[in-house]
Amino acid sequence: MLNRFLSSKPSTPGAESEDARLNLIASAQRPTSSPTMAEFTAPIAAGSPRNLLSADVEIKGSIKFQNDLTIDGKVEGEIASPGNLTVGENAEIRGEIKTKSVTVHGKVHGNITVEERCELKARAVLHGDLKASRLVIEDGATFVGKSEVTPNRVSMKQPEIVRAPDQKAVGR
Repeated sequence: MLNRFLSSKPSTPGAESEDARLNLIASAQRPTSSPTMAEFTAPIAAGSPRNLLSADVEIKGSIKFQNDLTIDGKVEGEIASPGNLTVGENAEIRGEIKTKSVTVHGKVHGNITVEERCELKARAVLHGDLKASRLVIEDGATFVGKSEVTPNRVSMKQPEIVRAPDQKAVGR
């Protein structure tokens, strides 16, 4: 839009230097993303809003959200959602996480319960217990706690089916 405005201006002596200065200002004001945030700012499907709490944000209290949330700051309290959570590289979470799925790049001190997938990336640190249908732990991640992975469970909201112990499994 700035270029259209500049091209419609009448040409006057010294206008070229003014145009060059305005173009320089406009290019300096364009948003850029750092390589570490590229994953979090990638285009997403229409109708699926993504929210971001940046590295300079600190929250004490509960967080509830519906779709996707990326936290790159500090949170002390419970995080609950039917959506997807991404814990950024700079994030430090102290509290329970209960979501549909979670990808951890940063630090979590608390239990994680997810309906679907939990992914601990290479620099992730998790001090707490974990319950998930699927678990991915990359080389380099730190996990101190217990895990319960139940791949056949469809949803945490449905009751669990308790089965009698298999005789072959008991004899081991």
